[in-house]
Amino acid sequence: MDIDKGISEEPQRAAGVSPIDFRLDPASGVPTYLQLVHQVEHALRLGYLEPGDQLPKVRDVVAALAINPNTVLKAYKDLEGKGLAAGRPGQGTFIQATLSQVALPELSGLRRSLFGWLADADTAGLDEDGVVALFTSVLRDFYKRRGGQADRGVASGETEGVA
Repeated sequence: MDIDKGISEEPQRAAGVSPIDFRLDPASGVPTYLQLVHQVEHALRLGYLEPGDQLPKVRDVVAALAINPNTVLKAYKDLEGKGLAAGRPGQGTFIQATLSQVALPELSGLRRSLFGWLADADTAGLDEDGVVALFTSVLRDFYKRRGGQADRGVASGETEGVA
């Protein structure tokens, strides 16, 4: 599982260029519109998207992913309903809130550590599904011990496989 699949490590903030590039995993079992929503939420949590950033235009997503425009519109409406994005008639959809929880300098260190862990998991013979299963299990146990609640998808045993 690539937690930033479709998200540039160095976000582009040029006018009209979105820092997110959506990807789909047809085998994930997650509805297409939710895959888009999850990718935006992950990008917000990781600081790759920030208020003012423009999401890709619906027609560009449709062309790139060969999906129905209503699917993209549903995802964007969901993000608007959560207060994370807002549509501007004739301009597009823009991020208006963030979910970022970790400052980027700390995120870089965590990312390097995770790459090292993934290399160890690969050397041990784990494939992508094995890594996801192990990580999900340990994450659930971690939050149980802490007495907290894991992310809703992880707590219920669901894995997204995207973003």
